[in-house]
Amino acid sequence: MKAVQCASFVLVFFAALSAPISGAYASDRDDASARERVRLYADGQSPLSATDPEFARTRDTLALGQIWQRGELSEELRMLVTIATKATLGSPSITSSTEAALNLKVDPVRIKETIYQITPYIGYPRAEDALVRINAVLEKRGIRLPLATQGTVTEETRFKEGVATQKRIFGSAGIDAMHKNTPKGQEQISIDYLSAWCFGDTYTRKALDLKTRELLTFVAISALGGCEPQVKAHVQGNLNVGNTKQQLVETLALMTPYIGFPRTLNALGCVNAVAKAK
Repeated sequence: MKAVQCASFVLVFFAALSAPISGAYASDRDDASARERVRLYADGQSPLSATDPEFARTRDTLALGQIWQRGELSEELRMLVTIATKATLGSPSITSSTEAALNLKVDPVRIKETIYQITPYIGYPRAEDALVRINAVLEKRGIRLPLATQGTVTEETRFKEGVATQKRIFGSAGIDAMHKNTPKGQEQISIDYLSAWCFGDTYTRKALDLKTRELLTFVAISALGGCEPQVKAHVQGNLNVGNTKQQLVETLALMTPYIGFPRTLNALGCVNAVAKAK
């Protein structure tokens, strides 16, 4: 049964990605990937192309010549999704993705806010590693640090604002029930830390809107793997704030070369379970 379900998810995944693609990719994935690499990365060099040319070609034609050529997500959002994915994985190649984002004129504040947003989900060690690499690129580009402050809450308001944000995303009834039913002795984790830190300190920051923040949360949790209950919750959260099922599918497609098929298909199963096929 599980094998049938997995095959079904694969079919749904590729059916959802069957929208028309650009002429460049339709005629030649190699040309498209070469063009994008020059456009996105200043030196145009493909990692491992000298030592592992077949590997490099397969990677580049898939990620740049195929997946990058289709879909409704903006290029800026694609870069933020990629940066969030690589930060979650702890990938050193977040450096090149930051370079590419800057080449596309993505605001450095939005790049760094991507890391701030996913920190409660991936933890401080991975977030700190990502910020060190991103900061090195920004300083190399002559961008003065620290960037402008984006926080909006105080010690007195962070919990209240966090709960209000949770209710905007998930609805009042569910959050009230969660708080009421939290086992005694666990309140600090599931109420205080979650509401005040994750949603109060983080979701209320400026530079990224709620739809983008909730999508990036979906990205981080999906990339972690093994978090299917949380993925399902945030699929519903994304739908509640105005992101569509198709946008979630296209986000997973963009992530696939980095997180692999097992995590992609698990997250896709969550999308299909929550957002019934239409």
